[in-house]
Amino acid sequence: LLQVMVDHGFFAKCSKCSFGQQSIEYLGHIVSGTGVAMDQSKVDFILHWPHPSNLKELRGFLGLTGYYRRFISHYVHIARPLTDLLKRDTFSWNSQAQQAFINWQ
Repeated sequence: LLQVMVDHGFFAKCSKCSFGQQSIEYLGHIVSGTGVAMDQSKVDFILHWPHPSNLKELRGFLGLTGYYRRFISHYVHIARPLTDLLKRDTFSWNSQAQQAFINWQ
């Protein structure tokens, strides 16, 4: 692999390389021989996120969870009550949004 990189004009910085590892953390994911998974610290971060109190916080939460949507079964259905709040003129946290938020946890 290193020779292929050199052949194409790429170089690896030794301080940023890991050799002989079973898994590595990369862009918020754990990559291993068995596949790709969410980094547990990101899972914990999502689970302990306080419920949003304004549109900016809601966008932040949906942005983070959306990044991991491939790991969340039925993401669209779970997120729909929250994404519907983005379509309104005013932010109004309701029982459907609260239930959707609880479903993440």
